[in-house]
Amino acid sequence: MFAKLTLILLICMGVDSFPDGAPVDACVKDRANQPNHGQHRTQPLSTLPYRIVASSANYGPNTRITVTIEGAEPFKGFFIQARSVENNQWLGSWEETPNTSIHPECSAVTHADPREKIKATIVWKAPHNSHGRVYFTGTVLKNYGTFWANLIAEAPQDPVALQNLF
Repeated sequence: MFAKLTLILLICMGVDSFPDGAPVDACVKDRANQPNHGQHRTQPLSTLPYRIVASSANYGPNTRITVTIEGAEPFKGFFIQARSVENNQWLGSWEETPNTSIHPECSAVTHADPREKIKATIVWKAPHNSHGRVYFTGTVLKNYGTFWANLIAEAPQDPVALQNLF
């Protein structure tokens, strides 16, 4: 009887989000990097109230890059992956930071609590034996039904790489 009552209450109240962060299948499902929130779909990028900024796009052995998510409006969660610019493969690892969960299988990090956030700072660590370029992609969730997916973090441009373009 108690189990039935609990189930009815959950259905009536609705589930607000994944309070412990995105499950690991967010890495590989049909809509990778997007939450599976029923009929809800990503919002237009033109309405994005948040910024994702990486401290660099270039890395050497064991380089640490800080990625910051922030905005004028609070957000409930995030799911961010690190990928190689050269081959789009998952790359490196995330350091444990407060209120995050790591999915090492796909170089991803997600929120680990349901509280509203104004800012989240996460730290990525490059592989110990390589160098190259990395980009950070993922999703920021304002709430269960409102999220922006396939975001790519801004990163400072390498002046040497820019000179090589001209």
